[in-house]
Amino acid sequence: MKSLWSDSDAAEMMSRYAGQGIGEDVALRVYTSRLLGRDPRLVLHGGGNSSVKIVEADLLGDRVPVLRIKGSGWDLGALEPAGLPAVRLAPLLRARALPALPDIDMLNLLRTSQLDAGAPCPSVEVLLHAFLPDKFVDHSHSRAVLALTAQPDGAAICRDVFGNRAGIVPYVMSGLPLARAAAEVYEADPTVEGLILLRHGVFTFGASAREAYERMIALVTLAEDRLARGRKPLVQAARPAAAAPPPPLAEVAPVLRGALAEDLGDGDWRRWLLDFRTGPEILSYVNAADLPRMAGAGVATPDHVIRTKGWPLIAEPPADGKLETFAATVRAGIADYAARYRAYFERHNAGRAVPKIALDPLPRVVLVPGLGLFGIGRSAADAAIAADVAESAILTILDAEAIGGFESISESELFEMEYWSLEQAKLGKTGEAPLARQVVLITGGAGTIGFATGTAFHREGAEVVLVDLDEGAAVAAAARLGPHALGLGANVTRPEAVRAVFDQVCERFGGVDIVVSNAGIALQGRIGDLPEETLRRSFEINFFAHQTVSQNAVRVMKRQGTGGCLLYNVSKQAVNPGPDFGAYGLPKAATLFLARQYALDHGRDGIRANGVNADRIRGGMLTPEMIAKRSKARGLDERDYMAGNLLAREVTAEDVAQAFVHQALALRTTASITTVDGGNIAAALR
Repeated sequence: MKSLWSDSDAAEMMSRYAGQGIGEDVALRVYTSRLLGRDPRLVLHGGGNSSVKIVEADLLGDRVPVLRIKGSGWDLGALEPAGLPAVRLAPLLRARALPALPDIDMLNLLRTSQLDAGAPCPSVEVLLHAFLPDKFVDHSHSRAVLALTAQPDGAAICRDVFGNRAGIVPYVMSGLPLARAAAEVYEADPTVEGLILLRHGVFTFGASAREAYERMIALVTLAEDRLARGRKPLVQAARPAAAAPPPPLAEVAPVLRGALAEDLGDGDWRRWLLDFRTGPEILSYVNAADLPRMAGAGVATPDHVIRTKGWPLIAEPPADGKLETFAATVRAGIADYAARYRAYFERHNAGRAVPKIALDPLPRVVLVPGLGLFGIGRSAADAAIAADVAESAILTILDAEAIGGFESISESELFEMEYWSLEQAKLGKTGEAPLARQVVLITGGAGTIGFATGTAFHREGAEVVLVDLDEGAAVAAAARLGPHALGLGANVTRPEAVRAVFDQVCERFGGVDIVVSNAGIALQGRIGDLPEETLRRSFEINFFAHQTVSQNAVRVMKRQGTGGCLLYNVSKQAVNPGPDFGAYGLPKAATLFLARQYALDHGRDGIRANGVNADRIRGGMLTPEMIAKRSKARGLDERDYMAGNLLAREVTAEDVAQAFVHQALALRTTASITTVDGGNIAAALR
């Protein structure tokens, strides 16, 4: 590894924070923490931590020694001073004399020792940082170091690699026992630059932020150099010449996602999101002859068991290449996995004075030989974390296997870490939004109604895909919703483009649950004088595109087997045509009946179909020019035209979006058309 320290960047950081009243030590602590946290070879998703010991004034003005350490919920790569809560150092040091420190007592000690009770809770490794006397302390889960320590003779290898530059600490459960063990190793030789925690990670320390950081880089580089020597190849599994290749990712993902879903009854499902990864290293691993042993050996980093569980599910692709065969294999594999997990839990929970509460028994990582790996989570963000951690673990295991053999902690130690309350607290206990775990695809997504609908669904917890003819606009609109929203470009009048979009969504999230078929175009003209090509063009986008989108949605939803919801932007024109607007109203009337036909034909598949009849929504198709034309056609001024309803209020895109959300949540409603027009008796359905 190379040090990324920059004198100019460090000075800029100190200058920036000085204006906020932040001292140089904290500013430099933030700077080097980010350097570590932004390198996935060292730190992943909330892992690792850093600290600095300084003197600060408490609420009463007394100056006291404190430990500023990364707080729970903060990522090293994006650390800010607020993410380094200050903890009084004296109580932490006195805790070393305690015979034991139960979780609840440790949490109480941390909370009552903080200078600011509203600050985030300090890292679970706070005692280890406190017991080491150096001013700056860094902790990472370096892949290279983990590969060395995860060997049957890891301690001996590490002594050979690091010599007297680092002390070797045997694996001990985090908390007071580990902190005490690490301190004892350090005190046996205070000249060491760091500590190697077997099957856990590496600590470095120093008098300055730069010294602690660059010692980390130096020790990790020694580990990398050792891994580069004498590597043995990984033997790949022999595949019968007659065996068919695995089904495509876009077909595999919905099957896997559906198999993972839990049927809650009455059309409700607890779904999961997927995040797929592949590449040369991942394929080498999943195609290895020894995959079952390696995958079942345990985690590369104990802290990550809360993200990936103790082992992945291996889903073998079918020899005949048929998706139906794969589906049966996956469902059987998930059932076996759940049974194994329950047995694991019962085995280690038995006889406890205070029994643990079992977590769900489903896998968080699925390996598919010939294809790659899937991370699984309650949200796209959680699935991405699981996939990141799994990918990193694979790279660690490959390195470990290349120089010997991978060996994790014991099953009982794994259980203690997985069910450690302080570790579980990292996942949070917040309730889920109404549409969490669901994927919504919206055509015309960059337009006024489309984006308002995407915003409303995002607010209710759904993962959002915005599809638009203008790809740049779709990508920009999705970016406004958040990092996990997806923007795609497609001409929905082209069947091959629509299929490609649905395939991309399956590859990205695992499938789709709600489709808002919203794209349209408003063409005008007196029907008797209307050119045929104008009417045909209108039918292509205002009717046939809805059919193409619906067919692809049904294809994916049936593959998932968890039902779904089709929603259509129809129009009040479908039942109350306006003058010179037949080119628009005729295909919209057909779309209204299309919605009802899907409700009729696919209710047996658990797929609901509903529509919204909106009227006079400013923006998008209803441009200022069109408002002027439609007002003139109806003999009204523009204000009376836009608010020409029983409520005398202009209807907005947000009103339409809320109607779509309502229909998505109404699990026992199908073949329904909701009118959103402020009240127009002539457009009322009967």
